[in-house]
Amino acid sequence: MDDLRLKCGAVVESMLFSRLPHVDGFLDFESPFQLLVAVVLSARCTDIQVNRVTPALFAVAPNARTMADFPLAELEKLIHGVGFFRQKARALSALSQILVNRWDGVVPLTFKDLESLPGVGHKTASVVLGLCTNRPTFPVDTHVYRLSRRWQLSSGHTPTAVEKDLKQIFPPEKWFPLHQRMIAYGRTNCTARKCDGTRCAICKAIRIMTHL
Repeated sequence: MDDLRLKCGAVVESMLFSRLPHVDGFLDFESPFQLLVAVVLSARCTDIQVNRVTPALFAVAPNARTMADFPLAELEKLIHGVGFFRQKARALSALSQILVNRWDGVVPLTFKDLESLPGVGHKTASVVLGLCTNRPTFPVDTHVYRLSRRWQLSSGHTPTAVEKDLKQIFPPEKWFPLHQRMIAYGRTNCTARKCDGTRCAICKAIRIMTHL
């Protein structure tokens, strides 16, 4: 790990926590199962869209048992407002049945078990574990990936490579809090269009540092 990357990491950490001392959750849920469902729905979709459909969904299928028995066609109607709703409806139905049959309806909180479920990849498992356990995780979504490269934290070309770099820069207790703050900051201050890597406060600070 080169010194410049570590210095950029120190700047990013300091500025994110000073500007965003508190970050509210992005998805609405009341249980690990509902969180898992919401994160699956959020793939290639905004959290705002997900939060629009989950109240009606959770009103009729609040847990794995009820969702496992829910008609697929009705499930598709309830989540029609999110992208790829047919694919996601099949995944939710299948994972709910697996949860009931294998874990008595309880969401298993290990990477291996979560990633074995339909529609659940490493990022989804990382989010669920980060919010439901004390295990340090650093989920890499589109915002984290984009900002990590823009802020000189990683030159990785895959989420896996970026995640590896981030975990080498920051201490484990900061991984998930930084994930949340990078998303919040990336949505409001350093968007793909609003900032070209020179305009927002963090980009300016990184630019000055890298040109010393």
